[in-house]
Amino acid sequence: MKLVNVHKLNIFLVLFVVGLQSAQAQVWTLQQCIDTALIHNRNLRMSRNTISIGEQKVQEAEANLIPKVFANVDYKYYTNLPYQLMPLSTFNPAAAEGQFKEAQFGVPHNMNATLQLSMPLYNPQIYGAIDIAKIGSEVTTLQYLKTEEQLFYEISNLYYNAQILHQQLSFIDSNLTNATRLLRNTQLLKEQQLAKGTDVIKVQLQIVLLTTQQESIESKYKQILRAVNFTMGKAIELPIEIDPTIHYHDPEDYRRLSTLDIRIAKAQNLLITSEINTLNNSKYLPSVNLIGMFGTTGLGYDKQPNDFLKFYPIGFAGIQFSLPLFNGTVTQRKINQKEFELQNNEIQIELLSEQNSMYVQNATMQRMIALKLFSTSSEQIKLAQVVYDQATLQLSQGTASLTDVLLADNSLREAQQTYLTALVDYLKADLELKKLTGNISIKN
Repeated sequence: MKLVNVHKLNIFLVLFVVGLQSAQAQVWTLQQCIDTALIHNRNLRMSRNTISIGEQKVQEAEANLIPKVFANVDYKYYTNLPYQLMPLSTFNPAAAEGQFKEAQFGVPHNMNATLQLSMPLYNPQIYGAIDIAKIGSEVTTLQYLKTEEQLFYEISNLYYNAQILHQQLSFIDSNLTNATRLLRNTQLLKEQQLAKGTDVIKVQLQIVLLTTQQESIESKYKQILRAVNFTMGKAIELPIEIDPTIHYHDPEDYRRLSTLDIRIAKAQNLLITSEINTLNNSKYLPSVNLIGMFGTTGLGYDKQPNDFLKFYPIGFAGIQFSLPLFNGTVTQRKINQKEFELQNNEIQIELLSEQNSMYVQNATMQRMIALKLFSTSSEQIKLAQVVYDQATLQLSQGTASLTDVLLADNSLREAQQTYLTALVDYLKADLELKKLTGNISIKN
């Protein structure tokens, strides 16, 4: 299975390095998470087994071309020998025609031991089954690639979410630092009777809100890490950390490739067509088999002076020819069903193609809007930070009120949230666009 083993060397190297690390939380890159999932993810493991099942089905279909040999042994003891009607003239030449006399033939002991050979020389159903099994194996391989693609998409999404939450925690830490410094300044101003007690309470409330928000995001961050572990197929309590650095690149125009959904639908089209051809061939084409038998027949009578059993050889070789003439239109009904399935499949391919085009346009537009908003929000954060610093300085100089500082703080946090939202939208839109254009790959 070349497909399954493409990345095995890199994966084993990654796992080897990870295995040498201590049990403490380690920083995992996105590629390390993907490589680990390729080995341990349960859906992929089941898909690999499904590929092996498909390969075995192909070999099973091809095995029908191999000669079949059967050994048969039977023994019969007749308590009543079979009767036959003999013309009475056999015993009495003067008997009239049409008169018969019953007679028993054979001996009570009968034994047969034979070897039977059967080998298909031409059988359209067998060849059709082989073609169907091969196409079915290709469909299974495509479905494995689909599972692999979905795994890459899921892990990337989870990893991006973890990075965003980590970035959000960084912003909150910075905001808490600002709020703590503001609280000290406000308390000093209160001691100098330049601020009210309610001003101190307002700042303390801001710190409480930021701390609560920090605890909530930390909880979400841990949940995301558990989901990453689960998707990788590892223990959910495995201590890991993600690389907080968000690597994004300028948008590029991805080359439109055939998506796996469309490739699977086209492969299913070939499968249905092959099934129709097989059914049509079974209606009109004959099957030819080479048959043969070699053995011995034992006949015996358990009274003296006869031997108990006396064996006589038996054997034949020949060709068996079978031509279907009429089976009650059963095959034709099956063909009609498959033709309707083929029509539905062709409609599905058209639907997937048009749907994919629509999704590509939407994702391209969403990525462009997110990029613009991301660029704008980056500048907004810088400006909001400057405004906040100036408001804090003016507060210490008595030329600005606490309300001005809190408004500047809210503006800063809004700019940070807008930045994070735009970054999430851009990363996910870019990932979605890769998937829709067939460019998403474990190699990326």
